[in-house]
Amino acid sequence: MTTADEATAALTQLAGDLATGVTTLDLNQVVVFTKYVKVVLPLDGFVFWVKADLLSPSALLNAAVLNSFTPNQGRRVITPAATINARGSLHYATSQNQEEDATFAVNRVVFTSLQEIQDFNQIGPNVLFVAEFDGIRFAFNARSNFYKQANLYHYTGNALYSTMDTQLVDSPAQMSTQLVVSNSLPLWLALNGYNPGFGMFGCPVTLYPSFAVPDNLPPPYGTVHVPPESTQALSAAPLLDQTIGHTQLVRENVRITLYGLRNAEALTFQDCVNQYSLDTDNIGIMNMPTVRDDKKNQTEFVILAIKKIIDFEISYYQSVARDIARQLITSCIPQFFVPDYRPNMLTPQLDFSNPLNSQYLG
Repeated sequence: MTTADEATAALTQLAGDLATGVTTLDLNQVVVFTKYVKVVLPLDGFVFWVKADLLSPSALLNAAVLNSFTPNQGRRVITPAATINARGSLHYATSQNQEEDATFAVNRVVFTSLQEIQDFNQIGPNVLFVAEFDGIRFAFNARSNFYKQANLYHYTGNALYSTMDTQLVDSPAQMSTQLVVSNSLPLWLALNGYNPGFGMFGCPVTLYPSFAVPDNLPPPYGTVHVPPESTQALSAAPLLDQTIGHTQLVRENVRITLYGLRNAEALTFQDCVNQYSLDTDNIGIMNMPTVRDDKKNQTEFVILAIKKIIDFEISYYQSVARDIARQLITSCIPQFFVPDYRPNMLTPQLDFSNPLNSQYLG
């Protein structure tokens, strides 16, 4: 037997011993993972994960919320199953967190499988598999500590925090089209559809809320970040109109980050914001903003990203933000229906088929 053969045999023996240990620990345990699909409110970028069987077929197809793939040899498009039954050993460690605004348990979950769970590889950023065990719901964000010699697959992640419980939707009653954010973000995202009407100063990029940029999105694009502490009232007290609508004049600092735009394009974006302010009066610009270059490097390639920043100080009425939100949200209100052609489907379904919604879905 050659040295290479001996090494191969030794590796196989190691994997066999470890597999015996995992089998002893898991006692043939099977964990069921349920598919959830990402739905993003089209105005303020808030992410919700909706149980897949609540979404209508038109929502899955027209809004392109599933990341399907085509095998190398087949012509058939495959999408992940509604549930995955995975066998392996599951354990978790619990720690208690006490913060200013919440007290919650953090459960770190590790799932060890003898086989790679192929369905996890087939999904994209718009599909999430969630499991429940001992009253906690969890998903994985990493596959760690993989050694081919051991032939074990470790999937790790934190269980759902109690403060995030509203973001997993298991019933149509949990969904709402009401605006979530309380800042000027809707006014900035309205720039994505802004057209001044005379062919100049159109928005050269698509803007996304900060911390809600689609996964691995290539430039060009822009992000809108409103520091929470920057929102301040300019009027002494809010006004309640004849319909008890609440409004107040406020100011904010807004940072726009642009990726992939050359100098002329970045200046065009600034001109677009100025024209948007003049045409609509949605925002008033209180400072003298200018385009600044920023540095974001990657040492492996010794390169810098094309990144620019513009800081705005603005004023606006809260009622204007709500009015714009209402105009956009009412164009993609979820619809509930029970399809006649599927008599075994008794669960009301959500329909996010309006094309206006698709650009914000993942």
